Amino acid sequence: MLASRSCLLTDVADQLHELSKKINIVDRLSRHLDKRTLALAAASYLQQVKKMVPAEPVVYMDDSDVVKPVGYKFEALGIVRDGSESTATKNVYKKGYRVTEACVLTTSNHPVSIFSNIHSSQEKDYKSANTITFHAIEQGAALFGKATFAMDRGYDDNKIFLKPDELGQNYVILQFEKFRVRRLKTINALNFYITLYMAFLARVSMGSETNTLKVSILKTANPIKKKVFFCYYRLAKGISGILSYAKEGADSGSGQSVLHTVNSALSWLFE
Repeated sequence: MLASRSCLLTDVADQLHELSKKINIVDRLSRHLDKRTLALAAASYLQQVKKMVPAEPVVYMDDSDVVKPVGYKFEALGIVRDGSESTATKNVYKKGYRVTEACVLTTSNHPVSIFSNIHSSQEKDYKSANTITFHAIEQGAALFGKATFAMDRGYDDNKIFLKPDELGQNYVILQFEKFRVRRLKTINALNFYITLYMAFLARVSMGSETNTLKVSILKTANPIKKKVFFCYYRLAKGISGILSYAKEGADSGSGQSVLHTVNSALSWLFE
C-alpha cells in the first residue's frame, strides 16, 4: 500500500510484481482482509498510539458516510444521508454505509485513529448508531484512563451526555441553537447561556481566522446531572453552537487550567 500509494487491491497487486494473474492476487488479498485485523496487532497498535499522546488527551469523534448509489451486491447495504450533497435545508439519502471514527490528538497536534467502524442498520444483530458511538467512547476511556471527548452537533443527545459521564470522562459537544430541557420545552440556547456568569474570554484559531468566545460557568447547567458546564458561543458571527465541558469540582479558578484542552477541541470542531 505504501509503494502503490493506494488502498485499492488492484494497485497493490501491481506493486507485488508476482507472476500470478492479477485477479488471483486480488482474490488472495481479499481473503486475508476478510479475516479482519488480529486482536493482538490491534492492541499493539493502540499501545503505540498511547505513547504518542499527552496525559488526558483530546479524542475527536465524528460520523461520516460511504455511499454506493449504484451498488447491488454489497453486503448489508443500507440507506445513509449523503453529506456531500445534503444541505442545511435538504437531506439527500443514498445507499451506503455509516462510518464512526475516533481520533486522538498527539503531543505534536497530529490526529491518529483509535477507532474506525463501518456499519449499517441492515447488519444482523445491529442495535443502533449510538451503540457504536458508545463502543468508541469506552475504548478511548479504557486506553487513556481519562480523556476529553470532542463531538459535533450530531452528538447533541442526552444519551451521549450520559455515557462519558458514566465513565468519568470530560466532553466538549456542540449543541444546536435550540434544544429541549428536561422534555418540557424547546428553548433558544443563546438566550439561555447569555444569562450565565461571565468567567473569561477565549481566543481560538479556526482555520485562518481567530475568533473570541465567551466562556461561562454554571454548576447546574446540565439537565441530566448537576455538573459544571463551560458554555461557549461565537461573538463575531452569532451563535455557531454551544460547547459544554463537564469537569468535577471545576470553578472560575480552575477554568483557566482546562482552557488549553478545550481550545484544542474548539479549533478542530469549528474548522
